[in-house]
Formats: sequence, C-alpha cells, structure tokens
Amino acid sequence: MAPIRLHDTRSGELRELVAPSDGRVGIYACGPTVYGRIHVGNARPFVVYSLLKRFLEHEGHDVTLVINITDVNDKIYDAAGRLDVPSADLAAEMAAYYKADTDALGLGRPDAEPLASETIETIVALIAELIARGHAYAVDGDVYFRVRSDADYGSLSRRAIDEMNQGEESDPPTHSNRKEDPLDFALWKAHKDGEDTVWFAPWGRGRPGWHIECSAMAEELLGVGFEIHGGGNDLVFPHHENEAAQTRMARGTELAQIWMHNGMLQFGEEKMAKSVGNVALLHAVVDEFGRNALIMLFAGAHYRQPMAFDDMRMMEALARVARVRDAARGLVDGESPATMRPLRDAFFAALADDFNTAAALGALFEWINERHKRRDEPVGRGDLVEMLSMLGLQNLAEHGSEAGAEEQELLEEREAARAARNYAEADRLRDELRARGWEVRDGPDGPELVRIEQ
Repeated sequence: MAPIRLHDTRSGELRELVAPSDGRVGIYACGPTVYGRIHVGNARPFVVYSLLKRFLEHEGHDVTLVINITDVNDKIYDAAGRLDVPSADLAAEMAAYYKADTDALGLGRPDAEPLASETIETIVALIAELIARGHAYAVDGDVYFRVRSDADYGSLSRRAIDEMNQGEESDPPTHSNRKEDPLDFALWKAHKDGEDTVWFAPWGRGRPGWHIECSAMAEELLGVGFEIHGGGNDLVFPHHENEAAQTRMARGTELAQIWMHNGMLQFGEEKMAKSVGNVALLHAVVDEFGRNALIMLFAGAHYRQPMAFDDMRMMEALARVARVRDAARGLVDGESPATMRPLRDAFFAALADDFNTAAALGALFEWINERHKRRDEPVGRGDLVEMLSMLGLQNLAEHGSEAGAEEQELLEEREAARAARNYAEADRLRDELRARGWEVRDGPDGPELVRIEQ
C-alpha cells in the first residue's frame, strides 16, 4: 500500500496518513446548518470527502465517513421565525432537501449523518465532564468553556490567543460579567423567549452551542484520535479550534490526527454565502448542467484552493465531460495497454500526494490523448474506468453511454428520411432522439449518436 500524505492544518505540513493495524480510517466532515436549500459551495466538502473515501478504499482502507447535520442553531431559529413555522419542522424539511440535493450528485451517502438534536445526551455528558475537570463553568443556565485553561488553544489556527474573537453576540448589558473572560465561548445556552425547542440539563433548560455538537457527534461515532477531520477552511476558527480544545480538555488527547480543510467557492471577489446573497443553489445547478459537469469542475481544482464558479466555467466542465465520453466510445472491454500504465500510475500518485485531483485529472487527460493516438488498435477501458471511478465519473466510460437498439433504429430512420428528402420527418426523428438524450453528429464512419451532457 503506497503512503498517502495529506495537508494538516495544525502543522501546516503534509503528514502521512497512519491507519490502525486493521486498516480502518475514520473521516468526520462538518456538514450544513439546515435553514435553507444548500448552494454549490456547501456541496464542495460533500464531494471532496466522498471522493477521498473512494480513493482510500481503493488503496485498501476500511473507511467510515461521517458528515453531520446541524439542526439546532441560531440561524434556524431566525429563519423559522421569519417564516412563522416551528424551527424543528424547518430543520427537518431542509435536512430532507439537503439529502435529496446531494443524492443527485450520485456519490452515495456518508456512512453516518448524525443530527445535533439526536445527540443531546452525549453533548450534555461531554459538557458535564468539562465542568468536572474545571474547563467549563455554568452561569445562570449558560455554560462557557474556559479558553485560557487550554495551553494549546490556538494551535490549530496558529493564532495568538489575545488576537482572537469568538464572533459571538455580546452579552446583554444586565449580564455583562457572565463570562470570566471575553474569549470564553458557549457550550450550552439557556432557553430564551422565541426559541421553540428546549432540552433539560443539570445546569438548566436550554440547548447546545454549535461547537460542542461536533465534538460529541465525532467522538460518539468515531472515538477520539480518529484519522481525518475535514471541513471548509472558513471553519478553522473558531469552530474547529473550539472542537479541538473541548475534546483535548475533556479527554486529555487530540480529537483527530489530521485536520483537513477545503477552499471556498467564489462568485467574483467574495466567497459564496447565503449571508452575502451570492448563491447558486445546488439543485438548480445540477438541473441545468448535470452532476457530471459539477463534479468535473470540483475535480479540476486542488481541494485546498479557492475556486471560481460561474456559467462559463460550468460550460468548460461540460466540454471536459464530453471529451471523456467521446474518448470512451470505441474502447473494448479488458485491460488497457501496459505501455499506458505509467499514466494510470501518475493519476493515483497525484491522489496520494495531498489528494491532488487537479493533477490526477491532468494524468487522465494525458491517457485520453494517448488513446487517441491509438485509434487504429483496440484499447481496453480498464484504466479509464478505474481512474474515473475515483472521481465518481465512471458512468462516462460505461456501456450505458452507448446508444441502445431503439436509438440506433431511430437514427437509421432519420437517415432514410433525409435520403428521401423528407426533412420534416428527419427533424422530428432528430428531436425525438434529443428528447431521449442523444445528439446526432457526423463521425468518421457516418452519422453517430453522442450522449447530451445535461
């Protein structure tokens, strides 16, 4: 098994993935807060960590992928209030939309998708342990984490502790002294007027803070010290910094071995965000361009880098998808030529080197270029299918990409109509083929059917 190295945010260096002797690898990635339909920026981590799981399994690891759903949060209360609906109902509706929208990507589901609302008992127990160890304190029903009690606080984001701001709302004037230190952050929030969900804890009725939810869910499903914790790089501070601190102080060890962060999608100069209003909803993008094009777009950039999103780049991704499908047509079953194996090996070497899908895709297109040089000899599809499978695009090389007997018969009827100068009938047959997802193109051996990438 070749060594796999990933960029660790804490150290700022590439670290070799070290799995237990049984080969098991745990990945926890922070999922969405469900107060609206997700946009394509939300989908990037879903795609990155789903594809990472595929690659690690290909390399012989037994992978458990956990992507949580935050269904208890201030943003959900605010959105539900504006819509005048119960917050739990809104969260459940948007969680269902999230699953349907990501199902359309065709990458399968994570092994577990825990809900914060179903992890309350574990969350309360973790908070109680922090209080017992002196790293948290209760004040009038709220519970705060003592940031300065953690000597390693700031080690993930590599920030000086006095330069940090948790970004939480200021305390009400009547409770201005509730926190021992302005840096401290909420683990549990006492129930407030207008909040329509509440749970009971030893320090009072309320609900969990955002950061403690992920610490509890990750530990419950993967244990402490699991291999990879992922998420967008906008979560490094404060969310992941606080996750790491909570577990470190409660359990005396690190939550994860490697902290892995993907870059943001950008519209123009700003990251895609609902708060800014510059969003392209995932389901609308998939409906317009197809899932193949969106995955091709994501694969074309290194996961750690920000990437621009617009219609022009989606059209470029569609062209790359069509290029792959065209190259797959005419391939034969079986192994690819041994002389092309170095290109396949370069693809997997790129994935092993910080999961560089952009470099891997470059190797894949070099393979396609070499395949075109061998037009006059049979080329097995084995290498291409294996590479595309790592990107969730194996459908581009499957036999299903070839038109069926009915479509071929319609093509023959269209050519007969054209030969008879019955152009109205030829156009009708062309439109029927398009409705079935096929376009007529002139090939070296005459008219042929090509799958429409939509």
